[in-house]
Amino acid sequence: MLRIYGDSQSGNCYKIKLLLNLLSIEHEWIHVDILAGETHTDAFKKMNPNRRIPVLVLANGSILLESNAILNFLAEGSEYLPKDRYLRAQVLQWQFFEQYSHEPFIATARYINKYLGLPKERRAEFEAKQEGGHKALSVLEQQLSRSDFLVGASLTIADISLYAYTHVAHEGGFDLEGYVAIRRWIDRIEQRDDYLAMNG
Repeated sequence: MLRIYGDSQSGNCYKIKLLLNLLSIEHEWIHVDILAGETHTDAFKKMNPNRRIPVLVLANGSILLESNAILNFLAEGSEYLPKDRYLRAQVLQWQFFEQYSHEPFIATARYINKYLGLPKERRAEFEAKQEGGHKALSVLEQQLSRSDFLVGASLTIADISLYAYTHVAHEGGFDLEGYVAIRRWIDRIEQRDDYLAMNG
């Protein structure tokens, strides 16, 4: 059975949990408390020297790191990863966008606010993340105003990658009220019968 080490309140871990639910894959979820330093234990560092979650451990003991790599591995052969070469490249395009242009702003602001309680010494950093976060949201809004999903005509791991932190962007100080297409996209995902909420 697959084992996943993670924190489902982390967008990077939640995206794995959501896909596992969509694919009905049986697994063991092992909660890791990053604030308690559980990623800094010797046992965890043997799995991931970079001391980050999520970590996927396969039945044979093989380990896979990085959330989007795990998504691609799990989605292989399913409807959530297109077979077409160009569409697969587009999935990767959005996943790179998520890691380089979206997460560093939206996820970091959320972490400072939700996990750390917006301490005074990090308020300036929190505020500095807002402009970049809104720029990333504007890129998403532009694409989703033209199509129901980011790649092709149905849900893919591109959507899952970006949904994870976007749907809780308000916890990082980002008001989604003006992003009509994004809010419709969020509703579209959450109305699925096989949807699993972050707190689910």
